[in-house]
Amino acid sequence: MSTTNILKHLANLEKHLAEEHPDNPVLTKAVHSFRKLDSVAQALGLLERNESYATYVTWWPMIAVLGTFSSGKSTFINSYLNLSLQRTGNQAVDDKFTVICYSRHDEVKTLPGVALDADPRFPFYQISHNIEEIAETGPQRIDAYVQLKTCPSEKIRGKILIDSPGFDADSQRTSTLRLTQHIIDLSDLVLVFFDARHPEPGAMKDTLEYLVAATINRPDANKFLYILNQIDVTAKEDNPEEVISAWQRSLAQAGLLAGRFYRIYDKDAAVPIDDPQVRERFEQKCEEDLADISARMQQIEIERSYRIAAMLEQTANIIETQVVSKLEAALDQWRGQVFTLDSILLGLLVVLTGAALTVTESWHLVERCMAGISAGGILPILSGAFLVGVLGYIHLTVRKSVSRSILKQLATEYSHDHTASKQITRAFSKSTAGYRPMFLKSPAGWNTTNQRILAEVKEDANDYIQMLNDQFTDPSGHQESEQQEQQANLPQKQQAENVENQKDSIVSRLMEK
Repeated sequence: MSTTNILKHLANLEKHLAEEHPDNPVLTKAVHSFRKLDSVAQALGLLERNESYATYVTWWPMIAVLGTFSSGKSTFINSYLNLSLQRTGNQAVDDKFTVICYSRHDEVKTLPGVALDADPRFPFYQISHNIEEIAETGPQRIDAYVQLKTCPSEKIRGKILIDSPGFDADSQRTSTLRLTQHIIDLSDLVLVFFDARHPEPGAMKDTLEYLVAATINRPDANKFLYILNQIDVTAKEDNPEEVISAWQRSLAQAGLLAGRFYRIYDKDAAVPIDDPQVRERFEQKCEEDLADISARMQQIEIERSYRIAAMLEQTANIIETQVVSKLEAALDQWRGQVFTLDSILLGLLVVLTGAALTVTESWHLVERCMAGISAGGILPILSGAFLVGVLGYIHLTVRKSVSRSILKQLATEYSHDHTASKQITRAFSKSTAGYRPMFLKSPAGWNTTNQRILAEVKEDANDYIQMLNDQFTDPSGHQESEQQEQQANLPQKQQAENVENQKDSIVSRLMEK
């Protein structure tokens, strides 16, 4: 995307949000704050001129459905939408990410991945560039990874639902893991499904590590719902609670020590439960948990507004407290190593030069050169310039070599987060460019102006959250009191209007007479 295109995209986004949410100006204002955040990130080198943090979020409320093979993800989606939309089965039935959205047309339509790649409103906008980078078998078409399905279900109106391929971290393709991480980052709500029919979750250590352990320390960890699906199969066990306890222990080992653990099943596909008391208990628990899950899915539009406002503040804080500190530490390491190598090489060069002059008995050349410089001769000056050029070349070579070494260290340190790795290495490269003096301790672009802009962005984010609170909360009860007062005054106003109308009518009749 060129610089012109990103500006056009942001302008269209502001227009779209203003039309789509005229009663919620927070989203439109947030785009302006993203522009300010982009200017700081571009100055530091974290973003290119044709990039924006606004493209790192989905502006439609988004729900991601992740889970292991045969965990009932597709069955849950079909039941939720009341449509036979996704294929179901005990084995892997789909190896693509499916983006599901509302359509006014009655029939379900499946569109190719390019429909997502070219539309900035969807979560896989321009994902083809990432796929080209990470495809293990060389460049592949985006259609091999993602697809778009439309359906007329009212439950999906105004939001996006994403069904992911059955998850198995032990054998998952790197590209699929990368796309999964991309989806997790963008989603407002993540439903993580596990299969209750597999009573030995300990065998899924790597999968639990990725789906649970890697998420609990995130600042948005509350958006993850962990769901044990197809729980009806445990009804015939001697001790069905032991199956649930086994899963809870495994999740606790992965780090999930607190939080809600949902237990559901699909009644249409459930196994018969003969004991009426057990059946009633299972059905009641399933209905309660399904109702809670559905409620969370319905309120994500509100959560989306808060999430975007919070992302502004979080990103500004990360740049100010983590990224800049990391760059300063890396630059200190780089300067120290460059000065050390420069000193060693310069000392070695002096020793070798002195040894060569001694062996060849050529010290008189040095005396002659000094005399020539004093006399203003051109040859000694050219010789001196040549020496300075050699020393400069050695210094720049050392700078570049040490920079490459530290870049590899940074890439390894941030290997778990592709986006962060790309940004931090790009910013470090900008700060160690050959034209930049080494004595500058601050990273490139880090100055008082950009510090002030980050402070403004954080202040904007707090203002947006307060505006959202004013829309959805009323701790003091003022709004309710005003509404009650307006309702109380309504009959008086109506009576006054009736009196005025009667007066006008009487005056009109008198004038006619």
